[in-house]
Amino acid sequence: MDSKRPNIIFIMADDHASKAISCYGAGINHTPNIDRLASEGMKFNHCYVTNSICTPSRAAILTGTHNHVNGVMTLDDSINKHLPNVAKHLRTGGYKTAMVGKWHMGEGSAHEPTGFDYWSVLPGQGDYWDPEFIEPQSEKIEPGYVTDIITDKCLNFITETRNTGKPFFVMCHHKAPHRSWECDDKHKHLYADKPIRVPETFTDDYKNRAKAAKVAKMRVAEDLTYQDLGLVQPDGGSRVGERVVQESGSSQRKIPVDATRLIDKDDGTVFTFKSRSELAEFKFQRYMQRYLRVIQSVDDNVGRMLDYLDQNGLAENTIVIYTSDQGFFLGEHGWFDKRFMYEESFQMPFLIKYPAEIAKGSVCDDIICNVDFAATWLDFARLPMPNYMQGVSFRELLRGKTPTDWQQVAYHRYWMHNDIIHEARAHYGVRDQRYKLIYWYNEHLGVAGARPGAEDEKEWELFDCERDPLELFNVYHEPDYQQVVKDMTRMLEKKMQEIGDELIHPPLTIGYESNMLSKL
Repeated sequence: MDSKRPNIIFIMADDHASKAISCYGAGINHTPNIDRLASEGMKFNHCYVTNSICTPSRAAILTGTHNHVNGVMTLDDSINKHLPNVAKHLRTGGYKTAMVGKWHMGEGSAHEPTGFDYWSVLPGQGDYWDPEFIEPQSEKIEPGYVTDIITDKCLNFITETRNTGKPFFVMCHHKAPHRSWECDDKHKHLYADKPIRVPETFTDDYKNRAKAAKVAKMRVAEDLTYQDLGLVQPDGGSRVGERVVQESGSSQRKIPVDATRLIDKDDGTVFTFKSRSELAEFKFQRYMQRYLRVIQSVDDNVGRMLDYLDQNGLAENTIVIYTSDQGFFLGEHGWFDKRFMYEESFQMPFLIKYPAEIAKGSVCDDIICNVDFAATWLDFARLPMPNYMQGVSFRELLRGKTPTDWQQVAYHRYWMHNDIIHEARAHYGVRDQRYKLIYWYNEHLGVAGARPGAEDEKEWELFDCERDPLELFNVYHEPDYQQVVKDMTRMLEKKMQEIGDELIHPPLTIGYESNMLSKL
């Protein structure tokens, strides 16, 4: 049986926006190796994350469950290592399993990776250069650049496993392109020859949207730090810039919006500015250059992995997937970061190659979610899907067939209300092929890392993604959309009931409460 079951390589970047993969057509960079997965397999245009933040997304992928079920709702939560997960099922089912790179679901014996024959993971966010890796029996510094080292470890595991007669499952989790975007030396001058196109919503005034959009502290022009942009941070207090406490606990300061002189920390180049708008555009260009340069190393290493499979006769029977733990804002609406259910943050890139079943150059416009990945892997491994999993296998979509009962709906819930770094507000919602409904419930609910604030500013948003793809106009209160509001609210409530999540808003659907009670 094992000789026919496919190997599975799951390559996941951190914060890699679809627009920064050239096969998605934005035209801002070139990723020829990642593009191979699209030209030799399938590209998904509507893959969505169930909670657009690192730790919860990783937990949903590993367990095949939503965050209120797996208990990893915010960045400050850690996974219980005794929870069932897809790696445990694959390992029990005859696969050799490995987890390499960014884990970010807690450290220590209670939260370490389980279900893996081999694991070597970064502590927390990890470092770009000379990173430390945690393994079952040791912690050690590995000299070099993190993206290369993670790939080396994965290829070494595959080499040791390929002659065992067992298929392999490898989770290759890159740190890049996570903030603060420190590139490999060989890519230091990429994207410096011509300006990167500024998004048309870069100077968004946030009118016609919920208050959450305006109050979030993740604007390129206002909230990036000296370290983010590779600039010298002067000594001093608040006059130098607002203090920011990053996840690592290190204190950095934001570059003031009225700075007139900045210095490159590598070569001492001095930059001067005559206006705030000139400085804002400089920050955008600098941000994008640094972001795209670290992606280039990811692309290089995807190429190394694909070449290895070709050279060792493994390509035909290996599923190779490339994705990110969520989307990312690249200056759209003036933002960097993620967290929100707006499209750039909500959409994940998803590319998959498997010659035995997936037609070359195929494109899927059906909706899938990260909670569906585990069920799909078990389907290919010819293993039963356990009843605790909430996702659905999309293997038929990969064959070019859409089941008549396929749910064209994606659910999202961000729990970490008013977080200390970005002050993003808690919300949940659904998206179908045309509309997106969001409820900003603005409550901390006692979850880790959430804080009180704005509880009296609850709001609804509805976007017509066909007529308004940039999501600039909330039509929730427009008379022409009142039937859509009702339909989407019913869809939201049905989905929350299906997955066992709890409503914060007063239910619209008649019988919702009694139906919930009948299931207790």
